[in-house]
Amino acid sequence: MLVNMTQMLGVAKEKHFAVGAFNVSESNLVRTVVETAEAQDAPAIVALHPTELEYCRDEFLKYVIARCSNSPVPFVIHMDHGDSIESIMRAVHCGFTSVMIDGSLLPLADNIAKTREVVDVCHMIGVSVEGELGTIGNTGATIEGGMSEVSYTDPTDAKTFVERTGVDTLAIAIGTCHGLYPKGVTPRLRMDVLRSILEVIDIPLVLHGGSGNPDAEIAEAVRIGIQKVNISSDYKSAFFLKAREVLAQENSGWDPNNIFPACIDAGKAVIKQKMELFGCVGAARFFREPVVPQWRQTQE
Repeated sequence: MLVNMTQMLGVAKEKHFAVGAFNVSESNLVRTVVETAEAQDAPAIVALHPTELEYCRDEFLKYVIARCSNSPVPFVIHMDHGDSIESIMRAVHCGFTSVMIDGSLLPLADNIAKTREVVDVCHMIGVSVEGELGTIGNTGATIEGGMSEVSYTDPTDAKTFVERTGVDTLAIAIGTCHGLYPKGVTPRLRMDVLRSILEVIDIPLVLHGGSGNPDAEIAEAVRIGIQKVNISSDYKSAFFLKAREVLAQENSGWDPNNIFPACIDAGKAVIKQKMELFGCVGAARFFREPVVPQWRQTQE
């Protein structure tokens, strides 16, 4: 089933779990995410960055939408780091149920104005909007990439941002980076910043750059109040390291049905572990429970 992010994370916030957002750009990665979610009866977010959408083309989304729509577990199809109103409108046209507009590198007033423009348009058609405040670091495209700095989210700015934009969810910066961390680097999340933000805003919160962080820290962040965790590098690295291993074998062949099954299994193992960490295994049942009308609740 397809839902938007407001519906999904509203349940996650109420039931105290988080949902993983897993970036995809081809059908084997979609299978890895969707089949794991179904096996774990867990909600999941299928995410595409504008560059990933450019690679796999708009037509690819027809397959993703059809696959997720016909599943018994809930999925959000989410535009990750939309960088312009044009990229957001492309996502809406393709059938995304949620979009992120990333104005985090802009001055606060400009970020508010850009995000508000997206909210005004998307809310008219039931598409939820994620904004970002503070900047997530970047480790580069490889494991040995250099690290950029993190600009932590200011709680006062977060309150102002949410009030003025009407955004549905907020990605905050508390110490994560995109990509896999360089060798010898152990990230540390600022739980004090997370707690301070939760004192002033009450919408679902998002943690970008969730790959590579210690499990104990991610679990604590979810317990305190994170409802969405973005995962890309962790499961993709497992998938493609297995692909290299398979292709290095003599007589591995060139048929996808000989190469990719082991890669899919390797990626699934990582996603399963993340879902257990987020506490969302079995949580799809919450989305299948009948809604009791308010008047019935009052009578009972």
